[in-house]
Amino acid sequence: MFSFLHVAMPPLPLFLAQLLVGLINGGFYAILSLGLAIIFGLLNIINFAHGALYMLGAFCAWFLLSWLGISYWAALLIAPVAVGLVGMAIERLFLRRIARLDHLYGLLLTFGLALVIDGVFRQLYGSSGMPYSIPAELQGATDLGFMFLPNYRAWVIVASFAVCAVTWFVIERTRIGALLRAATENPELVRAFGINVPRLVTLTYGAGAALAAFAGVLAAPIYQVSPLMGVNIITVVFAVVVIGGMGSILGAVISGFALGVIEGMTKVFWPEASTTVIFVIMALVLLVKPAGLFGRAG
Repeated sequence: MFSFLHVAMPPLPLFLAQLLVGLINGGFYAILSLGLAIIFGLLNIINFAHGALYMLGAFCAWFLLSWLGISYWAALLIAPVAVGLVGMAIERLFLRRIARLDHLYGLLLTFGLALVIDGVFRQLYGSSGMPYSIPAELQGATDLGFMFLPNYRAWVIVASFAVCAVTWFVIERTRIGALLRAATENPELVRAFGINVPRLVTLTYGAGAALAAFAGVLAAPIYQVSPLMGVNIITVVFAVVVIGGMGSILGAVISGFALGVIEGMTKVFWPEASTTVIFVIMALVLLVKPAGLFGRAG
């Protein structure tokens, strides 16, 4: 990922600076794993196309700015809606046809779709990536005493917390969230009350895709917009979801931020292990609690 550290920094400032870096990385992990957890928890689909949808969100923001001159702030609203519609089309055209088959078919189908989407964009735009400028309102940095924190990185932390909190509230505390959970547990009973369950399924997959796209727009000014950006992060995000518990909304959010911080701290105390620490934690969690820290057995 990225780091703002200088080797001459004293231990405490180093610790605090890397803590903030971990929260930034954890924000991306949390939003992406939240989308995955919603799709798996409510639809029982292991969505390997999630990284491609994340990449589509970043490209959508780039298209809007480069072709139409539409700003970053508008792209934060338009890109999730556009990619959410793409996700709904994927569910209606492909996933619905295999809904009654084993979950493995959904995994293989979404994996194949991810390869196709990534391949098309790599053929059209190459692998080097394209820059996306930070909006003028968020340029510059704030002196925190122990580090200069770029304003855009601070915005990423705030936006990540806000999106995760709103999503959790909608799923766990609103009528639409209750309907989604009920449709997952007993779709026949929900249909008996006149609820259109297939439409709920489509909207849920679209919502998960929109979360991935939102993360892609947030990431665009930090990383270059590239067809490889989804491939580079999706394996880590799946590990985060497994650690938190497949389908657990709260687990996805907590484990996303926590593992981002742990990864950041590892860069300070044991840099060689920073790229593998999340996978080591995943292996240990699976040995102790196979359902994940917040998951339910069975």
